[in-house]
Amino acid sequence: MPWKGIKDPYKIWLSEIILQQTRVEQGMAYYERFIGNFPSVDLLANATDETIFKLWEGLGYYSRCRNLIHTARHIHNNLGGVFPGTMAGLLSLKGVGDYTAAAIGSFAFGLPQAVVDGNVLRVLARYFGINNPVDETAGKMLFGKLAQDLIDLNQPAKYNQAIMDFGATVCKPMQPRCFECHFNKTCVANKEKKQSEYPVKSPKKQPRSRWFYYLVLEHQNNLLVIQRKDKGIWKDLHEFFLKEELSATDESLIFEAGYWGIPGLSIDVGNAVLSDEFIHILTHQRIYGRFLHVRIDQKVEIDGYTWLSSNEIDKIAFPRLITKYLEMKEA
Repeated sequence: MPWKGIKDPYKIWLSEIILQQTRVEQGMAYYERFIGNFPSVDLLANATDETIFKLWEGLGYYSRCRNLIHTARHIHNNLGGVFPGTMAGLLSLKGVGDYTAAAIGSFAFGLPQAVVDGNVLRVLARYFGINNPVDETAGKMLFGKLAQDLIDLNQPAKYNQAIMDFGATVCKPMQPRCFECHFNKTCVANKEKKQSEYPVKSPKKQPRSRWFYYLVLEHQNNLLVIQRKDKGIWKDLHEFFLKEELSATDESLIFEAGYWGIPGLSIDVGNAVLSDEFIHILTHQRIYGRFLHVRIDQKVEIDGYTWLSSNEIDKIAFPRLITKYLEMKEA
């Protein structure tokens, strides 16, 4: 990983924000893109929201992107472009929690603060045989205290990197290499042959299902879009005219102008194409999306919506559900 071993708090912060709830394989390309476009926090702070959201497009959990923008501008405008070097200062930054603050503090400033990621949780849970769920408050407090008690106060960065690497390469989630582990004689999970039972997690809630139907109106090569302003997960992103349903809708209804409730809209079935179903899976919900692309001769105007050219469309950010449709449409 390009950020491993570095002491630049900006690069550590950027990598940690990108990797929150994101696989390393996916986050790597985003990290490299951000560093390539904004090699310093000051350059990131001076970029437009739209430019940053477009770079973030497809990474999901867009509250992270909003926090990224807010924190970069706070550091640039109020802290002289310098990251705080204390845990209290780091925790005061928007979007920075205990884990991210500990990573920046430990790796950039040598603070004796334990970094507790999924690899560390797995190592500690297996070695000590801890049955407390790692995703509940009591469990988080227990593991946090234990990790802090174990840290090497003289070499916190080296210790943190070592235990994380150990979890990633030896004490792996699947098929851990216990046969060559230095701790296999004292590890509770190995002695009891219960490696697969650790770490313990609370039962998952069943995700709720939502059905999104989008009307993609095209007039003289322009598309009608709106920027979301509500407090949902896709706030500040753009989308087409949306109808949300509680369950799957009869396909024939989608081709009727009355279904969409737009004054003056006329749908010529010969100029309308309904997409296949797209499925977008989030942590607590599953979204089923379909798109009705309609070419119209008479432009309609809807409050809050804007007609944009294809060049303008390419410069704005959409939710991943919509970009998957646009990529398919262009293929």
